[in-house]
Amino acid sequence: MEHSRIAVAGASGLIGSALVRSLAADGHEVRRLVRGAPRAADEVRWDPERGSVDAAGLAGCDAVVNLAGAGVGDRRWTPEYKARIRASRVRGTAALAEAVAGLPEDVRPRVFVSGSAIGYYGETGDRAVDESAPAGEGFLPSLCVEWEAAAAPAREAGVRTVFARTGLVVARGGGAWSRLFPLFRAGLGGRMGDGRQYWSFVALHDEVAALRHLLDTDGLSGPFNLTSPHPATNREVTEAMARVLRRPAVFTVPAPVLRTVLGEMAGDVLGSARVLPARLLESGFRFAFPEVEEAVRAAL
Repeated sequence: MEHSRIAVAGASGLIGSALVRSLAADGHEVRRLVRGAPRAADEVRWDPERGSVDAAGLAGCDAVVNLAGAGVGDRRWTPEYKARIRASRVRGTAALAEAVAGLPEDVRPRVFVSGSAIGYYGETGDRAVDESAPAGEGFLPSLCVEWEAAAAPAREAGVRTVFARTGLVVARGGGAWSRLFPLFRAGLGGRMGDGRQYWSFVALHDEVAALRHLLDTDGLSGPFNLTSPHPATNREVTEAMARVLRRPAVFTVPAPVLRTVLGEMAGDVLGSARVLPARLLESGFRFAFPEVEEAVRAAL
C-alpha cells in the first residue's frame, strides 16, 4: 500500500500502538478510533460496547484495522467480565463492519482486517491445527465465532475482509506474556502444570509485519493464524525464558493452584493449542523470529 490512509481501532493497545508506529514511520496516514470526543484531526469517535461509530471518519480510508476489545487475560472471568469481553469485540466489530458497508462505494475502504484469536480452536492437545480446522468448544471458541461473524456486513458489501487469529504475543509492554518477565527476573519463573501444553506464540515484530502483509497483499481474505510456525511447549518456553534472563526456573505451578487463582481462565493457561500459520506461509510471509528464544530476545 503506497502512502495510504488507514483507520485503526484499538490503537492504544499493545499490538495497535506498535502497528500505528510502524505505519506512521513509513509515511501512512493513520486515523485512530477513540472513545471520547476527538481532540485531534486524526481521531474518530466510536463506542464499541454500544455499537456506534462516526462513519464519516472512515470515509476515504483505504483500510480499517480492528484490534479493539477488553483484555482476555486482564482479570478473572466473572460472568460480568465475560459479557464485557463479548460486547467489546462483537458489538465493536459489527459497528465497524456496518459503518464500512454503509459508505458510498467511491469512499469505502477496500480492506477490513479484523482481530480474532487462536482461542477459536480451543484445546488441541498435541494435535497441530491450521485455518482449515473447525472451532473448538468453550467460551473463547464461541466468542471467536461470533466475533468473526460480526464482520459479515463488510464482506457482503464486497470489502476484502481478513481475520487475524493472533496467538500469544511475546512482548514486554503488555499482554499475557509481559507478566512472565518480572516473575522470571525475580527467579520465580517455572513451568505451569506438567509443562507439556503447547503455546502458540508470535513475536510482536512478526505480528505487526503480518498485519501489514495482510493489508498490502491483494486477494488475501478469510482467517489467517498469526502464530510462529514453531509452537513451543510450556516447558520449552520456561527453559528459553530462563536462558535469556539468566535466572533459574525451578518452580512448578501445580494445576489446582492455577485453577484456584485464575478460575475459568486457567483452562487457557493449562490448555494446549498447537496452531500453525499455514495460510500466512502459503501467501509468502516470512517470520523474522520463528523460534521462541529468538522471540523472547527480540522482546528485550
